Amino acid sequence: MSTLDIEYVRAQFPAFSEPDLQGQAFFENAGGSYTCKPVIDRLFRFYTQRKVQPYAPYAASQLGGAEMDEARTRLAAILGVETDELSFGPSTTQNTYVLTQAFRQWMQPGDAIVVTNQDHEANSGPWRRLADEGIEIREWQIDPESGGLNPQDLENLLDERVRLVCFPHCSNVVGEINPVTEITAIAHAAGAFVCVDGVSYAPHGFPNVGDLGPDIYLFSAYKTYGPHQGCMVIRRSLGEMLPNQAHFFNGDTLYKRFTPAGPDHAQIAASAGMADYIEQLCDHHGGPETGAAARGAFVHDLMRAHEVSLLQPVLNALADRNSLRLIGPADAKQRAPTVAVALNTAAEPVAAELAKFGVMAGGGDFYAVRPLQAMGVDPEQGVLRLSFTHYTNQKEIHQLLEALDRVL
Repeated sequence: MSTLDIEYVRAQFPAFSEPDLQGQAFFENAGGSYTCKPVIDRLFRFYTQRKVQPYAPYAASQLGGAEMDEARTRLAAILGVETDELSFGPSTTQNTYVLTQAFRQWMQPGDAIVVTNQDHEANSGPWRRLADEGIEIREWQIDPESGGLNPQDLENLLDERVRLVCFPHCSNVVGEINPVTEITAIAHAAGAFVCVDGVSYAPHGFPNVGDLGPDIYLFSAYKTYGPHQGCMVIRRSLGEMLPNQAHFFNGDTLYKRFTPAGPDHAQIAASAGMADYIEQLCDHHGGPETGAAARGAFVHDLMRAHEVSLLQPVLNALADRNSLRLIGPADAKQRAPTVAVALNTAAEPVAAELAKFGVMAGGGDFYAVRPLQAMGVDPEQGVLRLSFTHYTNQKEIHQLLEALDRVL
């Protein structure tokens, strides 16, 4: 099957059967997705049958620990990395903060980090604070018109003092998909490590991090149909070099080195449900029978093709309006379906008006104050953000466009 079976997909999400959500079109997926049934089932089973300390010698404990291990093993395989290169934490924001503390201890005054002004603040602010420790912060700036990042501009910022380059796979307001492999190659050639914020990209198909090449890749499970966990890939060469941030006796275990807080056993175990869901989609659509990364890539492409087909009419409709400014590319193939528009009025009241027509969307700065300011958008006024993912259907797109016509 070459196209996504949208009815099958929606049947895997209990939210679409909830009476209170009938007639409501969900366009705030960039803030958090609906949860798929395999994740809900696993979470319920853990809390009812296995809510004990894991890895003890009795059956309930062994089953709970095995599910936690299963989640890491299967998701790491989909992401194209080694099992112990994937770790879980309370959130991507918290994972990033822990990373900055490790780099703070490892780097020397006068060393430099490159950040962008395209990022969500969670992948920019913590790194910028290292300036207080004598670390030089260099800003890779976006084009103020397009919001895009030019890789050639990065080259001008790199020298032997740069230890790390941080940038998003795509911005949560600009939406343009950055060329991770190209940017990573540029940074690596200059001797720098690479940290990619994948929070706004991963909901649209899990990437093969091993093929992309960055040293760190972060995303949030609650935006990829799962529980509230932050997922963090740290490749071994870097992870073993950075100072341990966990209990000293966990320092020899790579996936524990950067998770000082006690793990949320149930939510980690439930994360295996995300792998269940990817496998279900692959099998239903006749994808590869073997190879977790290949099966994940097949589902990734199914999701993206469906999203692109729904996104282009939305972009066309918005680009035709003189009363607003479409942020980011107008070509659906170049971006994620996270669409921000700057209006001639405050965005939040407009989102409230859309809600009257059953469209769930948001207005505000979405923690993207720096990119909005760089593009001349007042963060106080904010942007209207319309974001969806692969489980959105054509009917909901029509509902959105009709609501926009009435409200705008």
